[in-house]
Amino acid sequence: MLKALLFIFLSINVFALEISLQGAKENHQSYSTLHLSDKDKFLCQEFRDDFNSVVKIVCAFPKSPAQKIQKLQNSFFEIDSEIKKETFFLVIKPFEKMKLFPIVFNLVKEDTVFSAKVELSNRWMIVGYKDKLPYIEAQEKSDAAINFPFTLGEDKFPYVGSLDIEGNPVHIKRVGDVTEYIKIKKLYEEKNYEFTLELINDIMKEYPDTLFKPELLFYKIRVHSKMDENEKLIEVAKDYLREYSSDENVPEVLSLLAKSYGKVGLSSDADYFYDRLFSEHSDSVYAKWGYIYLAESLEAAGNFSRPQTLYEKAIRETDNIEVAVEAAFRLAKIHMSSSKIKEAAEQVDKIAKAKADYFSEQKFKSLDMMYDFYDSGDYISATTIAKAIFEHIDPNDEEYEELSRNIGIWLSQSENKKEALEALNNYIERFSDGMYIQEVQVAKDSLFFDVNDENASSKLANYEKLMDEYAGDSIGDKAIYEKAKLLIAEGAFADALGMETKLLKLDTVEYSDIPTLITKAAIGTMKQSLKDKECNSVLVVSSKYKIELSAEWDDGVYECAMKGADFELAKKMADKNLKSKDLEQRKKWLYRYIKVDFATGNYSNVIEASKELITLTQSEVNSPYRDVYRYIFDTYHRLENSNNMIESIADVLKAYGDDYVDIDRYIAVMAVGSEKKDNNLVIEYGERVMSIQRISASHPQSPFVEFTLYQAYTDKENYDRALDVIKSLDTLELNSTQRARQKYLLGSVLAKLWRDDESQKAYQEAIDAEPASAWAKLAKSAKEI
Repeated sequence: MLKALLFIFLSINVFALEISLQGAKENHQSYSTLHLSDKDKFLCQEFRDDFNSVVKIVCAFPKSPAQKIQKLQNSFFEIDSEIKKETFFLVIKPFEKMKLFPIVFNLVKEDTVFSAKVELSNRWMIVGYKDKLPYIEAQEKSDAAINFPFTLGEDKFPYVGSLDIEGNPVHIKRVGDVTEYIKIKKLYEEKNYEFTLELINDIMKEYPDTLFKPELLFYKIRVHSKMDENEKLIEVAKDYLREYSSDENVPEVLSLLAKSYGKVGLSSDADYFYDRLFSEHSDSVYAKWGYIYLAESLEAAGNFSRPQTLYEKAIRETDNIEVAVEAAFRLAKIHMSSSKIKEAAEQVDKIAKAKADYFSEQKFKSLDMMYDFYDSGDYISATTIAKAIFEHIDPNDEEYEELSRNIGIWLSQSENKKEALEALNNYIERFSDGMYIQEVQVAKDSLFFDVNDENASSKLANYEKLMDEYAGDSIGDKAIYEKAKLLIAEGAFADALGMETKLLKLDTVEYSDIPTLITKAAIGTMKQSLKDKECNSVLVVSSKYKIELSAEWDDGVYECAMKGADFELAKKMADKNLKSKDLEQRKKWLYRYIKVDFATGNYSNVIEASKELITLTQSEVNSPYRDVYRYIFDTYHRLENSNNMIESIADVLKAYGDDYVDIDRYIAVMAVGSEKKDNNLVIEYGERVMSIQRISASHPQSPFVEFTLYQAYTDKENYDRALDVIKSLDTLELNSTQRARQKYLLGSVLAKLWRDDESQKAYQEAIDAEPASAWAKLAKSAKEI
């Protein structure tokens, strides 16, 4: 059986521990060996799962290395390290299958070997393989078998060391091209491409037969790709594919070669290598990179429809993060160019969640996209990119401060106000004297309106502060607006209404609801005034702002309107409720309607409405609206309709009996009686007045009622009753003229009763009361008769 063996090894020395990782092929099947050796014996142990497969091997060492060992891996192993309780561990996990072997014997030095089971050894070997363990056949051994040692005697195994691909011994210096190869990988990872290329050329010149030639050519191809040296890449890649067509890195080389052919304009050659890549290595991650490279070349040629499909295909088929985010970024660019901002934003969001540092790795392209999103009004996506770059670049980077500013300012323009406040505070903390500090402070102040957990009084104080500091500015205007809104929300309607002048100066486009705010404040002020019975405020607000409250407030508005003599408003309230289906409400408002019409002199309406109200209440005892009879009488009195006055006073008497409130009405009826020479009418209501005054001990209608009643009794020649009426004035306080009249009339009635002595005395008292009065003169004349 033809066997070809190629060894590639990597050695690392850590304290006394040596780690050697080797790769080889046996019968065209790759495998790898990992050798661990130390001057002191150490433990290695396999760990298996439920299916008896080795899932990891752990080796323990009593000493710890002076520096941390970086994670190592190849196609078969992943080697990591950790320290627990002062014990150093190497943890080896397989990508395929692996087997642990202790290396107990040195066949160069020792003659005798035997099957040894040990837990501690100075050297261990781990073999990584895919399907079948190379070279070694596992044989089951009986527990009863004897483990005989095997001795070679005089013949010893030959030792020739490493072999090249043709089976010839390879003599290399320790830390020669191996060490340089490690440097190349490090330089490439650090993106020092020029130094990488220079070192590759030096190694290939110094070690023309190096075992690392495929890897050196491979890294040379990579470097040319990074440096966009496409023609040089094509030259090296062709040599590589000719010499190492079965190398594991062929898929990547094919993708880079196809990409370079596309860039130099040789599209047919590019298509050939893309076809090879997609057909021969369809499962490789570099086939997915090929989709991206092909799409890129198509975009450069002006074709934008197929690239989108290719990017979407790369995302859909890959499980590689690097491929997915690169395709997503390019897909986002296509969406942006088509003004599909939402679709582009979705891709950016996916990148940020999967690999946010991509944006910093592709900083300049990402910055362009960031500003494109900002210009399109998508502040969230713009901020997502800005944050990703900001969090992954050096603070000394020239974009660092501007990105910090952008995050805060742009978020403040979005709905994420709390996040914006945090970002703005971060800028202020980092760059207290920064280039954008004033702009950031203004943005932070503007966020006060959206992000504030203070109580109402603190907010109002801060609004006042902002109104002063930013007078005439958009922030000051916003403070005015927000203060008015807060005052309304807190029920301070009068204070909010007091801001009307300032509110009306605001931009009507930006603050289109200012009239609504003012109306709300006016309504709230009017309601509060009604509750507090501040009728003047109610009438002022109602008149100025034309406020119409709901029906529940009609009673209060009516009462205030009547109190303030705003009869137009009062009648409006009454008219509004006259057709109420609720009978009690209808009676109440009909009565109020009568009161308004009476106050405004609409007497015909008073009479008509009063008749309707009487009809509605005539069956009620002590109706609350019986006062309507008084309004009817008073209306007829004002109209000087004496006949109806006489009729309506009877209704008043029926409703109230003799009531002090009606004294003036009785006096009016007495006047009608006097005018009509109806002494009976005068006597009836004069007696009622005197009775009410006597009971109430109040004589507001004296001495008029007594003089009028005296005259009526005298006319009817009822001198005794006339005497009683006139004498009743003796106990009342009268002025001198009134007293003179009273004494004269007393003397006159006494004379008619033939009581001359008393009559003379009364006449003298009249003269004494007011000698210059007409009544005194009449008394003198009466005395002389």
